[in-house]
Amino acid sequence: MKLQNKVAVVTGAGSGMGKAIAMLYAQEGAKVIVADIKVDTINTVVTEITAKSGIATAVIADVTKEADVQNMIDKAVSIYGTLDILVNNAGIMDNFVPAAALTDELWEKVFAVNATGPMRGTRKALAIFIEKKSGIIINIASAGGLQGSRAGTAYTASKHAVIGLTKNVGFQYAKLGIRCNAIAPGGVNTNIGSTITAPNQFGMERAMLGMNLNPRIGEPEEIAKVALFLASEDSSFINGAIITADAGWTAY
Repeated sequence: MKLQNKVAVVTGAGSGMGKAIAMLYAQEGAKVIVADIKVDTINTVVTEITAKSGIATAVIADVTKEADVQNMIDKAVSIYGTLDILVNNAGIMDNFVPAAALTDELWEKVFAVNATGPMRGTRKALAIFIEKKSGIIINIASAGGLQGSRAGTAYTASKHAVIGLTKNVGFQYAKLGIRCNAIAPGGVNTNIGSTITAPNQFGMERAMLGMNLNPRIGEPEEIAKVALFLASEDSSFINGAIITADAGWTAY
């Protein structure tokens, strides 16, 4: 197994890509902290993992709250003794709101989840990783962090920020045995669409112009396999990289 006896924290692990990553990590031998804002979903994921002889613990975590971020990593250490892998997966959409219609409230809400949350998780994990001189951070970015109009202004900017965070951390801590990479998925069949409540028609129309070029929608399990690769020694020479997983959508 590729992650035997490793300890991983996965945010947004109650559904979608986060759930698929947590499930696969546990299957590959990791002890997993299943972190999410919804208690019922994380309990279900833990039940599914343990039913397959995996090891996992559910932890309620709102990544916009510093105390919750601290707690989910402290739980990993107190329950399993250490932390080896952090996956910053939790994220929300922005209703395709363009810059002219963007409010401070929406901007701050999206950045709190998509960019500040990963920063706080990374900051907390680094304290552990620096001391042990090893550790892996995987950020879930987006094709929207590589391109200009796959979503609204706030989401696009927040995912660009995640990519900048990834590259900065990857290089700065490389000599301390720490790797930080990101996955930039294209369209994936998850429930993140549930965070789209009242899409801006102008913004959505502009963002959807390139959808006809998308070869296909991915499945969460396909992203999980990339996250497993990045968490394992198979990717030991990969650091500060952005792995695009989009069936070739952004290659055009």
